[in-house]
Amino acid sequence: MDSTTANVPIEKVNEKHIDSSRLTDKLEELAERIRDRAYEIFQQRDKESNEMEDWLQAERDLITAPDAELIEKDGKYEIRVAAAGFRPEETRVTVFPDCVVVSAQSTHTHEQKDGEVHFCDFGQRTLYRRLNLPKAIDVEKVSATLQDGVLRISARKAQTALVKTLKSAA
Repeated sequence: MDSTTANVPIEKVNEKHIDSSRLTDKLEELAERIRDRAYEIFQQRDKESNEMEDWLQAERDLITAPDAELIEKDGKYEIRVAAAGFRPEETRVTVFPDCVVVSAQSTHTHEQKDGEVHFCDFGQRTLYRRLNLPKAIDVEKVSATLQDGVLRISARKAQTALVKTLKSAA
């Protein structure tokens, strides 16, 4: 197992720079994949089943909502997200002042040199998790690394949030 640490690219979105078109495009692409999968399930199922169950099954088939934890310490948030099997270049962290969105997409293919494949459970996988934060963060002071299947995100709390917290404590 490779235990090297690699930085993960971060897309920063704040009030001055609201260009979430890439995230919106990815979500629309994911919704289309879910629709296609739900239709496949619909075509294969007993006609007495219901369409909502088809949709929910399609989501379960295509999206992994990873385990995560959020810890607040020393004026910052430390977030850990289970991202086993994803490489840093397949992983995206989008930060907003009030939340962090983690997404990753992986595709597995076979080449001729692999030999005769009798079965393969690998395929296209999508990871998605939105983590709402208790207080605002400074989107310019966020870092993310991926090591041993765990994505670690460090986000400094916004100064206004720190000031409000200090005033409340007084």
